[in-house]
Amino acid sequence: MIKDKLTIIEQQNCIQILKQRFEKNIQRHQGLDWQKIEEKIINQPEKIWSLYQMEITGGEPDVIFYDDKTDEYYVVDCSTESPKDRRSLAYDYEGQTSRKKHQPKNNAIDFAKNMKIELLTEDEYRLLQSVEIVDQKTSS
Repeated sequence: MIKDKLTIIEQQNCIQILKQRFEKNIQRHQGLDWQKIEEKIINQPEKIWSLYQMEITGGEPDVIFYDDKTDEYYVVDCSTESPKDRRSLAYDYEGQTSRKKHQPKNNAIDFAKNMKIELLTEDEYRLLQSVEIVDQKTSS
């Protein structure tokens, strides 16, 4: 079972990792202010929990876009390749269970739902690819 709450220390560590990644990869989010991002997420422990889930499954969540119409930041996994723990998944439950041989252990929709994140749409994936080239060897 997945722990659904983080300690204050775990939350602070997760935010610190995100901040370090933000500062290291400024080309992904030029013109965005870390202070504003931190203010937005610091009081949303459920969002920090999801970021933590992305981290512990081998991801590299980072901010790539701010939508001023919705006042939302897009935090997506910017790992160069799909993390090992998130490979070999079917897209949905039907695809997972329809395989007779070598059935995948999980599917992307349920995996994302358990992490309380959303899969990228095609347009969002294109936006990510315009910011950072990913999935050169694996496919997502």
